Amino acid sequence: MEVGKIGHTAIGATAFLAGMSMAWLASAAAPAGSPADFSRCAGCHSIEAGQNKIGPSLAGVFGRTSGSVPGYNYSTPLKNAHLTWDEQTLDKFLQSPSGLVHGTKMFATVPDADTRQRIIAYLKSLSPQSAASK
Repeated sequence: MEVGKIGHTAIGATAFLAGMSMAWLASAAAPAGSPADFSRCAGCHSIEAGQNKIGPSLAGVFGRTSGSVPGYNYSTPLKNAHLTWDEQTLDKFLQSPSGLVHGTKMFATVPDADTRQRIIAYLKSLSPQSAASK
């Protein structure tokens, strides 16, 4: 009987460690974003709801339609693009804004994929309400 208990314990421990490894890999694959990652964007964009700068506020950008922040003067191509901002769309836009929307006013690019993912993760963490309090 003791051998059976040890065998089950070893199997349970192995499964636990494998699960922990998978959780670690998942967290490593989805980088957490931070205000530091957003700092390169902060010169042109605010995270405060209703506060536009050179670019529109990015508070609650996820799920929003392109060209829809009240009070911001968008380029006609971005207004007419009718994009929905999600991970994939933001990744393409940050990599090459004019490649996705020819004629956009946004000129800055984020060529590094890891940096884009961290910025996107940070933007995803913002909601219109929570961004106003940050």
